[in-house]
This record gives sequence, C-alpha cells and structure tokens, in this order.
Amino acid sequence: MTDDTTALATQAFIAHRNLLFTVAYEMLGSAADAEDVLQETWLRWATVDLGRVSDPRAYLVRISTRQALNRLRTVKRRREAYVGQWLPEPLITTPDVTEDVELAESMSMAMMLVMETLAPTERAVFVLREVFEVGYDEIAQAVDKSPDAVRQIAHRARKHVGARRPRTTASAGEAQAALESFRRAIETGNPQDLLDVLAPDVVLLSDGGGLKKAALHPVVGAEKIVRFYLGGTAKLQATVTWEPAVVNGSPALAAYLDGVLDGVMAVRVENTRIAGLYFVRNPEKLARLDSETPLTRQALS
Repeated sequence: MTDDTTALATQAFIAHRNLLFTVAYEMLGSAADAEDVLQETWLRWATVDLGRVSDPRAYLVRISTRQALNRLRTVKRRREAYVGQWLPEPLITTPDVTEDVELAESMSMAMMLVMETLAPTERAVFVLREVFEVGYDEIAQAVDKSPDAVRQIAHRARKHVGARRPRTTASAGEAQAALESFRRAIETGNPQDLLDVLAPDVVLLSDGGGLKKAALHPVVGAEKIVRFYLGGTAKLQATVTWEPAVVNGSPALAAYLDGVLDGVMAVRVENTRIAGLYFVRNPEKLARLDSETPLTRQALS
C-alpha cells in the first residue's frame, strides 16, 4: 500500500469502527471478542484493493461478519464449559443508544440471551437483517449463502426469536421507576418491599464465571430470590452500595463493595414489576465499565 492508500483505508475503517464493533458485539456478546474481530477485520481490510471497493461500509461489515462467525463457532464450544451461567458482557453506553429503541432492545441482556440460542449463521443473519437492516444480497455475501437461503434462515431465526423474546418491552421510564423501587428495597433490606417490586415468577441469573460467588443455576420466584439475596448480604463483611448506571442502553445498577465495583445488575420489566434480574460479577466482564462504549447502527459521516 502507498501512504495515500493507507490513509484512505485508515480513514474508512475509523469512520465505520463503532458500527463494526456493534455488529461484532451483537453477534458475540463479548466486548473482548468484538475487539479481536475488529483487529482481524483491519488486518484484512489493509490488504484490500480499494479501487475495487464501491461500498466500504458493506465490504467492512462483510469482513467483520465473517470474522465474528468464525469466533462465534469457537466461543460456543467454550461457553459449554463455562462455570455456572453465562451472561453477556455489560457495557456502559452513551445516551444516543438509549434513544435508539430498536438498538437498545436488541442488546438488552434478555434479548442477547435469546440470540444465544440461535445457531451461529442464524444469529449473524438475524443481527444483520433485524438490527442493522442489511439487504439480503449483502448478507448472502457475508455468510456465504445464496440470497434465497438467507431469506429462509432469516424467517427461521425470526420465528425462533419471536417465540422466546420477552413478552412486553417496558419503556426506559418504566424500567427506571421499577429499578429505583428495587434499589430502595435492597438498601433497606425490607423483604416485603422487595416482594412488592418483583414479579411472582421473576428469574435471577447470576454470572461469576467461577471467579466470584454466584448461583450456578437460575433462581426462580420472588420469595426464593429475596431469601437468596438477603441470606447472601447477611454474610458479607463489607458495605454494599448500589449506584444507577446505563448498561446496554437500559437502566441498571452497579454494585460496590467498600467502594470497589463488584458487579452490574440489569433488569427486565413487565407490567411495572421486575420479571428478570441479570447480575454479572465475573471480574473479566467488568473491565470496560470505567467508561462509555460508543455503539451505533450508523457509520460516522
């Protein structure tokens, strides 16, 4: 590459970087893996003859999708051996992500867990079509399938997700109100206050990755969750504080033990009550929570 060509390639990559990271993160649920995909994408992009590229966005998305698919097949096997429950890596997001309702919903903990049940190619097709509105022909090139096959995969993936996605989606305001009630309840430690804000069939998923204590299996039911939480905090020799955060485009809480970040709690709200709790304690998944991660469906202009 000449210096001018390198500069053009670099400029195009930077303009699309946040978009490519978002695509990879939606497919993988891991910021660390998404960063690796970006690095692999750049290495391949840097060797491309730009004179033959009519649409840099489409070309870069194609490269990153292929790299993410390769990694997704690898991490699927790795996650089968994961200690306890696996949850996506939480990210502190910028206000514009919250304002993009479709993007925020697609990267909510609940929705990303639904996408985890898709086969790798199904997830790639679903993400590109439903989240990023990529055309079938472009998707076909990214996943090495025919456009007709991609349409069939997209239909199958939509049906699969539709059967498993959360029944209702609360607004950011409703989620914030429920989360604030939950925060007050856990700070006071009043069992009835906790029961009042939790749906009777609420489910708690907690991810310690074998590095921090967490429930190895889902805890189901408001009363069981209250007993689990109050029993756990009673054994702590540290002061617990909870601070509001915006994680994956939705209101959440960050837990601190003696002022040190210990975990992030995301929630799913239905009919003003919390129906799902997602508590990430694995320290390897908390490394990026000291700053906002820019996520977007658009390239920089």
